[in-house]
Amino acid sequence: MAEFLQSISGILTILIMIGLGYILAKFKWFDKNSTDLLVKLVVNIALPAYMISTITKDFTATKLLHILPDLRFPVISMVILYGISIAIVHIIKIKKEHRGLFESMFLNSNTVFIGLPINMALFGEKSLPYVLVYYMANTTFFWTIGVYLIQKDSKYKEPFSITTTLKKIFSPPLLGFIVGVIIVALDFKLPTFLMSDFSYIGDLTIPLSMIFIGIAISKVKLSQIKFNRANWGILFGRFVMAPIVMTLLVINTDVPLLMKQVFIIQSAMPVMTNAPIIARKYDADYEYASVMVTETTILSLFVVPVLILLVQQIN
Repeated sequence: MAEFLQSISGILTILIMIGLGYILAKFKWFDKNSTDLLVKLVVNIALPAYMISTITKDFTATKLLHILPDLRFPVISMVILYGISIAIVHIIKIKKEHRGLFESMFLNSNTVFIGLPINMALFGEKSLPYVLVYYMANTTFFWTIGVYLIQKDSKYKEPFSITTTLKKIFSPPLLGFIVGVIIVALDFKLPTFLMSDFSYIGDLTIPLSMIFIGIAISKVKLSQIKFNRANWGILFGRFVMAPIVMTLLVINTDVPLLMKQVFIIQSAMPVMTNAPIIARKYDADYEYASVMVTETTILSLFVVPVLILLVQQIN
């Protein structure tokens, strides 16, 4: 019962912050420029600082080395989901111009803007190493296979760029993670004032991320919400197949219970917010991607409480 109440408390914390973003957006506090600034602050400043602060404060070299083999679970799950997505594309007859986007959104989840703050609110900082392990696998898959699949939908084929892909994979949050790991591995102690700065700036990550989600939801028009077979297919992949696959992979292993819970929740997060941006860049159907980001983000508010109840039954 105590764990259940803690989970409900965590969910309410998240919903209140999202609600704040929604209300402020309705009162016209945010225009496109200020929303873009919010995203830049989180991705380029707050999240890297958060990674460095938390890793150097809470982990040792031995502990970090111990969790790296756990990468196999998200990697294997995404490979399986990719195979399932190809089958579903043919079973429900997804339009040719949507197939790459469908497959990319089916297998990749929003592990940073939504996954990280949800896990932190539910389980605290002890969940961070498992969140980061899943994030490493997910971001690598998205900026390689995911982007390639989206490019396939483009009317104007563009050569796949290794340089551009590597730049995307080694994003500021991942670089913050790498810097934190290097500091821990070398047993180097940062000055106290610098650690305080990283901590204060990093603490912006969760509230700003939740406010951003509230802003995004406030811009949704009812006319945008559609439930055709392509949309249902993505919802099925994100909220049903992904957690089932991950559960089957971890359920009978001897890994920590918290890791099982975090991985299952991370696997069932909404479509990545980068999907519409990449779709627009490569002249694919970015409106379809935008609708799916919106639908999955809104529905995740209802899916997460159910998911929490289910993962608490795992041992």
